[in-house]
Amino acid sequence: MAEAGETAESLAGRVGVDPKTAGRWVTPGRVPHPRHRIAVARVLGREVGDLWPEVVRPREPDWFRPWAQTERDATSLRSFQASVVPGLLQTPEYAHAVLSSGPLAGDEVEGYVAARLERQAAVFERTRPPLAVFVVDEAALRRGDPEVMHPQLDHLIAMAGRPCVLVHVLPLRAGFHPGQAGAFVIASLDGAADLGYIDDQAEGKITRDVAPLWRVWDTVRSVALPRDQSIQFLKAREWLR
Repeated sequence: MAEAGETAESLAGRVGVDPKTAGRWVTPGRVPHPRHRIAVARVLGREVGDLWPEVVRPREPDWFRPWAQTERDATSLRSFQASVVPGLLQTPEYAHAVLSSGPLAGDEVEGYVAARLERQAAVFERTRPPLAVFVVDEAALRRGDPEVMHPQLDHLIAMAGRPCVLVHVLPLRAGFHPGQAGAFVIASLDGAADLGYIDDQAEGKITRDVAPLWRVWDTVRSVALPRDQSIQFLKAREWLR
């Protein structure tokens, strides 16, 4: 707080809590509510992990780790998502909102958000990132509070501007399509067969039987908007006005 020129009173005013609450945050072991951590870190110009490292230890389910390694090794990734923004394209705030909607406790959520951000860096910040193509159903873009979704859509636009990232919106006017059966990802790797990842309510699974996924992919990709129209659609975001 001193480095940022803030006091408990000024920080409280910017975050939206009373000064006594902000004053308690400097006490070892006193951690703000999850919804305040990101705001405090932003005000102070620091990362949440710098301020409270004990709450952002990366966590991910054991069953997911083989797929996380596949993402890091892939030469290309093709992802379809119908209900939420793909994890590799989520902002911290959006990831927190999505993960908080499930059964995870508050402190667990922070660890899972940290793990998701590490996945993103491992895929996109490596020397030769994969070609990553995302088809996102418009329904996923309409779900979420405006204060979370505006920055999330801005992030999608920024990511879509990268040479190795293609983002395509599947508009509601496309009607019914086979992708409604569930989200999936196809990973291509050098010198190895393609692998697929399928989400469900319990846990995701990796499959080598990717032929059915390719058929669904070809369909959803064909009815999605082209890259430039998708970016314009994200910029317009008429449903958030």
